[in-house]
Amino acid sequence: MPVAALHATEPLPTDPSAQQPYAPLTKRSLPAGRPREWYVRHNRRLKAMRLAIALLDAGAHGPGYVHDRTIRAAAVRLGIHPPSTTTCRMVRRLMHYPR
Repeated sequence: MPVAALHATEPLPTDPSAQQPYAPLTKRSLPAGRPREWYVRHNRRLKAMRLAIALLDAGAHGPGYVHDRTIRAAAVRLGIHPPSTTTCRMVRRLMHYPR
């Protein structure tokens, strides 16, 4: 069995930059039979997590520096519907927890 030779311009297989970019997981349907409030709360948590991660990646230093309008602007950039005041509060709480 011949061993493939690597050229000097090809990255090593263990090089992290040679890996494929992150691909999101496939979506699964939520479990049936729960009360409507459970689905609302679940989707709100997912949205808040997505926004908190995006804001932290963008350089937001903490919950005290992020106002509702900043969170809503981040949602527009991400292509997410603008969050409610409750979701904005949840984003700030998620940013407060130590990493």
